[in-house]
Amino acid sequence: MANNFLTGHLSTIFIPTLYTFVFFISVPLNIVAMVTFAQRIRPMKPAVIYMLNLAAADLLFALLLPFKIVYHYNGNDWGFGEGLCRLVTAAFYCNMYCSILLMTCVSVDRLLAVAYPINSLAWRSPRNAALACSAMWILAVGGSLPLVLSQQTVYYDPLDITTCHDIQDLELLEEQYVFFFPILSCTLYFLPLFIMVTCYSRVVQVLNKAPCGVVGRSRQKARAVVMAVTVLVVFVVCFTPTNSILLAHYLQIAGQVGGEPDATHVAYLVSLCLGSISCCLDPLVYYFGSSQCQRQLEGALGCQMVAEGRKSLASSSGSSRTSTRTRISTRTSTRITKVDTFQASLSSQYKKLLV
Repeated sequence: MANNFLTGHLSTIFIPTLYTFVFFISVPLNIVAMVTFAQRIRPMKPAVIYMLNLAAADLLFALLLPFKIVYHYNGNDWGFGEGLCRLVTAAFYCNMYCSILLMTCVSVDRLLAVAYPINSLAWRSPRNAALACSAMWILAVGGSLPLVLSQQTVYYDPLDITTCHDIQDLELLEEQYVFFFPILSCTLYFLPLFIMVTCYSRVVQVLNKAPCGVVGRSRQKARAVVMAVTVLVVFVVCFTPTNSILLAHYLQIAGQVGGEPDATHVAYLVSLCLGSISCCLDPLVYYFGSSQCQRQLEGALGCQMVAEGRKSLASSSGSSRTSTRTRISTRTSTRITKVDTFQASLSSQYKKLLV
């Protein structure tokens, strides 16, 4: 089966072609996303910080794809050295689990914003979001670190090629990976998946209970549902097959379930390739997860003129109201002074609430 996979069209044409597509689509998309989040979106809310880190993870991963593309087009013969093979292999897992963890952070942030809008103000700060992102990076890098420390290239004598992660040492599989990968998959995929499903279910539940007269209720509910569906699609398409097959493969090696490990390993390699599509789908999460991002995209697509027209109309109306207030103020200056004092006090109390 190894010969068929390493010489077949699946590994020498389909997989590198898909990687090429992901590279040319995801690199510009995530560069634009990073520039938008870092320079154009203010204030920097927690969700924006999570998405900025998600775009950075996708971009770093995509920039390493050319090595895999050359490797597969070259008949699965790795010519870049052991160190780079370890780095590229670890990057696949680091990107996958970092994306999962950051999406989980976004779901928790949405739940806090919808279900506990006042009580969560102190928690939903840019500083805490940055700390959460740092923790997610540490978990993802730590989870992929054993791949950097172990042998990933194997010389395959029948074809006279050096493979990278496609063929693994049996002793290493049975002694280390058989425990490492199932724990990694359960901890960094299935547990975050449970948290996300719980969070988005709770968000929709809270919005359903909101009174019908609440302004923006329908729009919030629709946005939450679309966000949940988008994240679910990304998970189902990109991450669920990889982690499910990965878990089944190592359970087969451990003798816990029946089946042919070689067949599931091939399916796993293909699902790992398909998982890279998440780098192209994550921008959908950016769009539906941030109203600020939506406004930036609408402006980039030519809606800025409409927005400016609305602002101009509002400014004209505001000028008219200002003129009217000026005439009235000459007769009721004392009353206006009291109202202004009350509004200033109210504004001060509101700012204290936001701290």
